Amino acid sequence: MADAEPWEERGLSPAFCNPYAFSIDTEVAIALIAEMQIRRAIRRGDFDDLPGAGKPLDLPEQHDPDWWIKSLMKRERLVLLPPSIQLRKDDAALDDLLDEIWTEAEVRHEIELFNERVIRARYDLTEGPPLITMPRDVEATVTEWADRKAARAAAARRAHEEARAREETATKERRSRRLFRPRRRRT
Repeated sequence: MADAEPWEERGLSPAFCNPYAFSIDTEVAIALIAEMQIRRAIRRGDFDDLPGAGKPLDLPEQHDPDWWIKSLMKRERLVLLPPSIQLRKDDAALDDLLDEIWTEAEVRHEIELFNERVIRARYDLTEGPPLITMPRDVEATVTEWADRKAARAAAARRAHEEARAREETATKERRSRRLFRPRRRRT
């Protein structure tokens, strides 16, 4: 009788616990089913010898409704900045982000997303330092991105040509050493 229902433990008949006799909404039904499953697990001993059993909870001394999110942020080393500071950081990192993108359409999309965030932040009245970040000019930023991309491509071509020239020079030197070895004199 380890898995006996509560009404069976009290010696009640199944007719007494007619489920159709009560009007129960879905949330109450789910809570009752969960409670029933928890009680069965306790009777079976599923919660015995769990790690941390018998140890006190690490709760703050004063009640803080945001204690869980604060402990998560501390544990995961997350930092939430005011929108004005976050937008400044995003503005400073935008060029590096754009340099990783290959197509102009994607670059335009990223700039437009950034501009939307800046404009939305201008309409929000949030705490923190004032917002000094301005939306980016899409055409000017795309032109700068294309110039940086062309400069990187030219630098890569120069580096490749220099490496090829060094390799050709090293190959010529190896060949010339083989062709013009001084003969050893016999003594």
